[in-house]
Amino acid sequence: MAISLKTTSGKVLASVALLGTAAAVAGMGTYGAFTSSTSASQQVTAGTVTIALGTGANNTLNVPIAGLLPGDKVEKLVTLANTGNSDLNNVTLTTSAGATASLLTTDATNGLQLTIENCSVAWTGAAAPYTCSGTKTTVMAAAPVITANKVLNNLTALTSAKTDYLKVTTAFPTTANDTFQGATSTIGFAFTGTQRTETTK
Repeated sequence: MAISLKTTSGKVLASVALLGTAAAVAGMGTYGAFTSSTSASQQVTAGTVTIALGTGANNTLNVPIAGLLPGDKVEKLVTLANTGNSDLNNVTLTTSAGATASLLTTDATNGLQLTIENCSVAWTGAAAPYTCSGTKTTVMAAAPVITANKVLNNLTALTSAKTDYLKVTTAFPTTANDTFQGATSTIGFAFTGTQRTETTK
């Protein structure tokens, strides 16, 4: 039966028929479209920044010092290792005496003076004075025992998996007078490693 376009109902029916035909054609086009896809996955793991002090015989910083007199020096050995998987930009040292501060730590001239040296191999000797059979370098020149964020030099532990053999010398100046007698302090050593400079990989 033919649809008459002269009547309103005929026009509506014609529009519906045309829309139905267009939808059918569009549906046929969707099913026939070409497609292609690909994918990738990337695992990302953060690096680790870790420095560690030796323990036991590899860290005699924890051994107390007694009976120190003006002119005396005390040598302590400690290893400093980069046990993380990232290189470091620097290592700093901060020392403090906290509530135990005394003339030994507050008098920058006559109080205790600190020096740190590095040996390319382990220091030798059953007791102080210790000797270096390899290459010896200065990590920290003589300075008052209390220091903050002091950048340490000549460290191989800036490189991942490397270890430094340090000798920490505490000297009691001969200029210390009788007011220092019986003074006591407990000195804390805090080593802080900072990551290498950021890079583009």
